[in-house]
Amino acid sequence: MLNGKLALITGSTSGIGLAIARALAAQHARIILNGFGDPAEIERIRAEIAQQSGVEVHYESADMSRAGDIEAMISRIHARHGAIDVLVNNAGIQHVAPIESFPAERWDSVIAINLSSAFHTIRCALPAMRERGWGRIINIASAHGLVASAEKVAYVAAKHGIVGVTKVVALETARTGVTCNAICPGWVLTPLVQKQIDARAAAGGLTVDQARVGLLAEKQPSHEFVTPEQLGEIAVFLCSPAANQVRGAAWTVDGGWTAQ
Repeated sequence: MLNGKLALITGSTSGIGLAIARALAAQHARIILNGFGDPAEIERIRAEIAQQSGVEVHYESADMSRAGDIEAMISRIHARHGAIDVLVNNAGIQHVAPIESFPAERWDSVIAINLSSAFHTIRCALPAMRERGWGRIINIASAHGLVASAEKVAYVAAKHGIVGVTKVVALETARTGVTCNAICPGWVLTPLVQKQIDARAAAGGLTVDQARVGLLAEKQPSHEFVTPEQLGEIAVFLCSPAANQVRGAAWTVDGGWTAQ
């Protein structure tokens, strides 16, 4: 379906981003990975996806908290591989603390990586999409893009912002072949969420399993995690002709969290 199209997925060396990269590669898209991690492990992942899917897979180490790094990355990609057809904004970090003790520098870093990075990638990649008359922009938001939780002020603000950015870009591209949508997962068992589970267990004197069950029970009526692979398949759908008129959507995949 995506034969030869070029997909950049930020924050794709693990978790949701990696699953989306694998799903798009399975549809024969060429892949640009981005994210932090051990260089040898990243190279192993890159080579594995390339071998399994038979497509080109490249890696960009741009720091998504820096506008200049993002601009330089997009320029390099365009020069070396051609224009980006599919842009998936997935890079994200988390910090949990009450607002009165939330460190200002952590606010700045969460907003920069979770929200501002998407603004910068879109503004740099969109002109070439418009010129070619086709593109897919998929922003990974969260259930926290639609509802709030205590002690997550920066994350909730950033994810609400991502939903807003998605709507604006969708309106600005409404009469073009470019679409922009957000996916809003509930709890997904990623390394980021595992850290929260571990912290919850430590703080409450719980086992990791008890902390995991408690986390799900508070928010997600299904009591089951969303899987990264499910999100990858939704990204594939949003790239398909069936989704040509899906524009500005905040697509919930949250086990009923936001239906409550």
